[in-house]
Amino acid sequence: MTYGARSQGPVGQGRHAVVVGGGLAGVTSALALADAGMRVTLLEGRPRLGGLAFSFRRGDLTVDNGQHVYLRCCTAYRWFLDRIEGAALAPLQDRLDVPVLDLARPEGRRLGRLRRDAMPVPLHLGRSLATYPHLSLADRARVGRAALALKGLDLTDPALDTQDFGSWLTEHGQSARAVEALWDLVGVATLNAVAGDASLGLAAMVFKTGLLSDPGAADIGWARVPLGELHDRLARKALDSAGVRTEVRTRVTSVSSNGNGQWTVDVPGETLEADAVVLAVPQREAYDLLPAGALDAPERLLEIGTAPILNVHVVYDRKVLGQPFFTALGSPVQWVFDRTDASGLREGQYLAVSQSAAQDEIDEPVAVLRERYLPELERLLPLTRGAQVRDFFVTRERTATFAPTPGVGRLRPGARTKASGLCLAGAWTATGWPATMESAVRSGVSAADAVLGALGRPRPQALFDFEEAA
Repeated sequence: MTYGARSQGPVGQGRHAVVVGGGLAGVTSALALADAGMRVTLLEGRPRLGGLAFSFRRGDLTVDNGQHVYLRCCTAYRWFLDRIEGAALAPLQDRLDVPVLDLARPEGRRLGRLRRDAMPVPLHLGRSLATYPHLSLADRARVGRAALALKGLDLTDPALDTQDFGSWLTEHGQSARAVEALWDLVGVATLNAVAGDASLGLAAMVFKTGLLSDPGAADIGWARVPLGELHDRLARKALDSAGVRTEVRTRVTSVSSNGNGQWTVDVPGETLEADAVVLAVPQREAYDLLPAGALDAPERLLEIGTAPILNVHVVYDRKVLGQPFFTALGSPVQWVFDRTDASGLREGQYLAVSQSAAQDEIDEPVAVLRERYLPELERLLPLTRGAQVRDFFVTRERTATFAPTPGVGRLRPGARTKASGLCLAGAWTATGWPATMESAVRSGVSAADAVLGALGRPRPQALFDFEEAA
């Protein structure tokens, strides 16, 4: 049967777009197209929206599959939060402030902070770097010089994508300690790769945009509620209000052109007809669904590698951490967040340990990870010593992001394909950003823009206000 038999409105009422995939990219595309006056159907194979930024129940707790943060410079994701009326549930810091614990330093001198002052760039970080205890005086001076060199790079230069960030740092006098205590501290969390494995182009984009563009650009925001509250419940509410028909547990089996500017989207037991289709799915799934001729070299999608993220979850019987988060040096532990209130835990404390670039650990048994991380948390947080561990579990995203390796830029396609009306969305497309929530939302807007252009429909400026703030 065709979609028209089940649609909420009359068949043919306005142009119809089908969005395949209900992650942030797909939800964004659907909202933007609906707001532009199109009839939209969103199809998602999972039983929920949100893609890889979701929540699930574990006993009485609501648990995120992984810790996700964004920065003030993430203007597209902030637009998305506003659009779904969720901004108040994921507030930003008033001012960048990152506690950094270094276990190699003597007791009483282990805590340093990366924070900004109310000064223009680059002076906003001057005092923080000048007093950062985890770098020598000589390293701090060299970091400043490297930052200025980074600021001078042209992000539009394709040659940057062919180099690795680690080699560039070495060429600019950065010691192994500086890489560990500063560049990788930020880079691993944002790129999901260590400096030596990351494209200079993507790394330069992260540091130039986040730390060297605007004084408040790197202020950190994160959800104070489960991610499912934002990316599933509120997203679904916004889609419903916009008139989008959303179908979950609905996996698309094929996408094909009718040859007359129309598209056919097949799902089990149903055929949908559309004027445009947005494929907002992972690159390998997009490859399987792409009709012949849509891209010049579709096999490049299969060359885009993936990188894992591991999350270790620990529930203690008492409070062991007095800050909302911290990051660590001299330990396998990377970033630790307090998720007690967000999870609904009423007694004790729940910490989530987020481990990016986790290729060496992603398949380790839970017992091995428990033996590794509980002692590390005891070293970092003295109050854990003697505390009872009420629960310990692990979540794994083996293909959490695309791998930001040198050369990946030439593999990432834009939103438009050679097939009119067929567009691509996803953090892995050519947004200029690494695989972040920001990249996903930007890709969704780009795909919606491409659809509107292909159909000759006006581009409502209000939908793209975030570009003015970028």
